[in-house]
Amino acid sequence: MPLASYLPDQMGAAALSPSGPFEAGSFAELVLVYTAGTFGIDDSGHLKIAWRTTSDMAKPQFGDAKAANYTSVEASNGAVLEARVDRVNIRPWVNTLFIRVNRGFLRQGETITVRFGDRRQGSPGLRLQTNAEPSFEFKVLVDAFATYEFNELPQCPEFALVAGPPAKWKAIWPTLAAADEPFRLAVLPEDRWGNPARSHARLRLAPSAPIDGLPQDAAMPGEPLVLEGLRAAPGDYTLAVQNETGVELCRAPPLRVAEAPALRHFWGDLHGQSEETVGTNSVEDYFAYARDRAFVDIVGHQGNDFQMTDEFWDRLNRLTAAYDQPGRFVAVPGYEWSGNTGMGGDRNVFYAREGRPIRRSSSVLIPPGAPQSSDVHTAGALFAALEGEDAVIIAHVGGRYADLHVAHDGRLERTVEVHSTWGTFEWLLHDAFALGYRVGVVCHSDDHKGRPGATRPGASHFGAIGGLTCYLMPELNRPALFAALRARHHYGTTGNRMFLSVVGHFAQPVAVYADDPALGPTTTHEATTVQMGDIVQPGNESMRLEVEAIGSAPIERIDIFHGAELVQTALAEGSDQQTCIRMQWRGAEYRGRGREVVWRCGITLENGRFSRAEAVNFLNPEHKLRVLEPGRRLECHSVTTGNAAAIDLWLEDDQATEIVLETHLGGGRYQAKSIDRTGITLDFGGLGRQVSLYRLPDALPRRLATSHTVSHAGSADLPVYVRVTQVDGNQAWSSPIYLIA
Repeated sequence: MPLASYLPDQMGAAALSPSGPFEAGSFAELVLVYTAGTFGIDDSGHLKIAWRTTSDMAKPQFGDAKAANYTSVEASNGAVLEARVDRVNIRPWVNTLFIRVNRGFLRQGETITVRFGDRRQGSPGLRLQTNAEPSFEFKVLVDAFATYEFNELPQCPEFALVAGPPAKWKAIWPTLAAADEPFRLAVLPEDRWGNPARSHARLRLAPSAPIDGLPQDAAMPGEPLVLEGLRAAPGDYTLAVQNETGVELCRAPPLRVAEAPALRHFWGDLHGQSEETVGTNSVEDYFAYARDRAFVDIVGHQGNDFQMTDEFWDRLNRLTAAYDQPGRFVAVPGYEWSGNTGMGGDRNVFYAREGRPIRRSSSVLIPPGAPQSSDVHTAGALFAALEGEDAVIIAHVGGRYADLHVAHDGRLERTVEVHSTWGTFEWLLHDAFALGYRVGVVCHSDDHKGRPGATRPGASHFGAIGGLTCYLMPELNRPALFAALRARHHYGTTGNRMFLSVVGHFAQPVAVYADDPALGPTTTHEATTVQMGDIVQPGNESMRLEVEAIGSAPIERIDIFHGAELVQTALAEGSDQQTCIRMQWRGAEYRGRGREVVWRCGITLENGRFSRAEAVNFLNPEHKLRVLEPGRRLECHSVTTGNAAAIDLWLEDDQATEIVLETHLGGGRYQAKSIDRTGITLDFGGLGRQVSLYRLPDALPRRLATSHTVSHAGSADLPVYVRVTQVDGNQAWSSPIYLIA
C-alpha cells in the first residue's frame, strides 16, 4: 500500500553533512540530523532512515566504536533511543536504520543525530555503496504519534557517489567482424569496484597484425576512447593496450575477421533494472550506459512488474523506441513478470515492438495497491495471456527462480538463463532437459546498479559478474534478434567476450527443422552442417561435433554434454612445467534467494613451500588472500553462488610437500606429487558445493579446439552442448543441438 501522508510538511526535516560527493566504496562519516516537526515524536514513537534494497553500503553496527561502520544515535534532550538495522521498510527502500524513542519523547525543534561511521572514538567510518550514483538517497520516515503509521519527509537527504581512480582497464571490439565492414574499438578504465573512471593517460595500441585506421598511440579524453572505422584483413587478432612506458594495461578479447560471415556475433544484456523499480540510477542513464559505457550491441530493461506503473511502462516504451537504431544498437521493450516462486517464478518478457500491454503478476506496489483486471497471477496464466503476441519469454533465476515444472510454453519460452550476477544455474537447463523441453542458453546481468552489460557484484549478496549473451545474427536489428532467440542461435558467458563456434557435421544430408516440431506443424530442410540451437533428425547418421573456443584469457578445458551428462572433456595443454596446484571451491546452498555459500578456506604446506599464491575470481575487493606464514600458510574468505573461486599455488618442490586443506565444511591432507590434472574433489551437498585440488599447467593457450562424435539412439531427445572454462574462472555455454527421433 502507498505510504501514509498525514501532514507530511509538519513532520520535521532532515539534513546531512558533509554534502559530498564521495568516492564510491570509500569510508566516510555522515552526520544526519533530524529536527522534529509540529508534533514532535511521542513516547515509543519511531524514526526510520531507509536506503535502497540493493545497495551494498555496509551495515551500520553499534557495538564497537573503534571498528568500521560504527554508528551512534543521540537525542538532543537526552531521551533514550533504541537503534537497530533491519529490512523493515517497503521495497525498494528496505534497508532501514530503525530508531525507537524508548524512554522520553521529542518536542518540536528537538533533534536526533545519527552519525553513520562515527569517527570520534577511532572508527575509520562507514563503507559507502560501491557503485557510483549521482543521487544516493536516505528516505526518512516518522511515526510521530506512536501508532506505527509512518510519514515520509517531503525532502530527504541525498548525496553523489563518484568513481575512484583507475584500477583496471578494458578494451572492447567485436568478436566476429566482416572483412568488408568497419568496426569499432573502445578503451576505458574502471575503478576497483567496476565503475567507469576518468583518465587522460596516453596509451599505446599494439595489435597482433596491422589494422587499418588504428593509431599506434592515443590520448584518453577523460571519457572512454572510441575509435570508429577500423578495418582488417581476414584472420584472428589480439590487441594489447599499454601505457606510455610499455606496461600492458589490458588485452582486448579475441577478434576474428572473416571474408563474408553469414552470421555475425552481437553481444547483448537483455536483463537489468533501474531506480524506478529496485535498481539504482535512472532508466535514461541505464540505456545510455549500455550503449556508451558497456558497448554492448543489444539491451533490454526488466523492471519488476509489481512496481512498474502504467506511466513508467509508457516512458520505457518511448525510450526503447528512441534508442533502437537498426545496424547500430538494439533496445527491446519488456518487463519482468515477478510471480511468487510457487506460482511459477520469474520470467523475462520481451516484445518485438512498443505499445503492447504489461500483464503483471500482481499490482501490490502499484497505487492504490488493489488488484487490476489485467493481472495474471500464475506463469501459466501469463503464457495464456501472451498467446498470439509477438513476444519471447526467458526463464530467469533471481530472488525467485523460474520453476519449469509449474509452467512452460515452448511457443513463447525458447530459452533459459543459466548465469547472472545472482550466480550460475546450470540446473535450470537440466530441468528443461528432464522435462523434454527444447531450450537455448542465455546469460544476462540482472543488473541492479545502473551498469547493464558490465555489472560487478560489489560487496553485496550478489555473488558473480553479470553475464553476456552472444547472438548469432545476419544483421543487427530486432527481427534478427527475435529470430535468433526463437531458433536458439546464441551462447552465453559469465561476462567475458569469448569466441565460440559449435558446429555439427554429417556425412549425408539430415533433416533440420525450421521450428520445434513438438509445438505444431513445421517444415524441414536438408543439410550436412548444423549449428548450436538447431533441432535435427539424424536418422542413422552420426554427428561430428567441431568445437573451437578463443578465450579472453587462457582456456583450461572444454566439456561436452549429452543432456545433463558430461561425456567428454578436452584439457588444454600448456608447458611441461606443472608446479601450479589449484584449490577451487564452487556451488550454492539451494535454489532460492539465500543461495550464497560463504567459504572460509585455509591451506598449510608441510615439508614444502610455495613461491607464489594468487586468488582467482575473488570478485569482492574486500575479500583478500591472507598469507599467515610466507611460503607455508594462507587463508581466505570468499562467496560463491553456483560459480567458482580458487587459489593458485606455485610449489617450490612438490615431491615431499603435503597439502593440508581446510574449509568450514571439511578438508583433508594430500600429497602434492599425487595430484594430477583430474585431481581430487570433495562433495559437500547443496547445489554442487564442492572443493577440488588439481594441477594446472603453466602457459595454457587462449585457443582450444576439439571434436566429438555422437549417434542418436532411442526415442528421447539427445541435447548436445558444450561448456568452456577459462583459467580466470570465466565460462561459456553453447545452446544445445537437439538430436531427435
